[in-house]
Amino acid sequence: MRPLRNPVIQTILSSVLAAWMKVCFATIRWTYEGREHAEQVWSDGGGVICAFWHSRIGLSPACWDLARAQPAKALISLSPDGQFIAKAVALQGFPAVRGSSANKDKADAAKGGSRALRDGLKQLKIGALAITPDGPRGPVRVMAEGMPLMARMSGAPVLFIGMSCNPAVRLNSWDRALLPLPFGRGAIVYDVRHYPEGADLAEVTGPWTELLTAVEARADAITGLERL
Repeated sequence: MRPLRNPVIQTILSSVLAAWMKVCFATIRWTYEGREHAEQVWSDGGGVICAFWHSRIGLSPACWDLARAQPAKALISLSPDGQFIAKAVALQGFPAVRGSSANKDKADAAKGGSRALRDGLKQLKIGALAITPDGPRGPVRVMAEGMPLMARMSGAPVLFIGMSCNPAVRLNSWDRALLPLPFGRGAIVYDVRHYPEGADLAEVTGPWTELLTAVEARADAITGLERL
């Protein structure tokens, strides 16, 4: 067994990483743009889809005000070697929706996707659902139609979130996942959209891909983080 796939090692790493994230988030100097969109979503209550690219999972707890916002769950996953990051995020108030794990064989893939969709729609009746629409294995910043489909079926608004911090650690993963370092500069950029009535998925997926990339690029520009 590879070390990072050992459940005991993953539990230890996730606990350490969760504590590290809390220190970093408390000491980073944050800049916000478009926060009024998030404030409106929190004020309205109800279901909302929170979308960010897979590489920024390690920053995601910083974008959500747990004291004021809707209860949130995450439809996100990493490769088996990186599950400790998802577990660290869960320890900070974003547990995973059942069925979202990437660690399935081919025979279970369709079943797992259907279960994730069903459970995601159930979560959107009561609160927020965080989604990485290029996960769990990419390609990087290429949006699958699952997230737009969920927006169409649920009627929930989509909060597009770009997150960045500098300095940061980049993992040697397919998405070059970002982890924060303390006492740096951080940025969170928000925008919001509703699924256009009567639109086809293909008509929505392209523009939404561009929007999500744009808010992330803007966050990187604020912090000075080099784009990859």
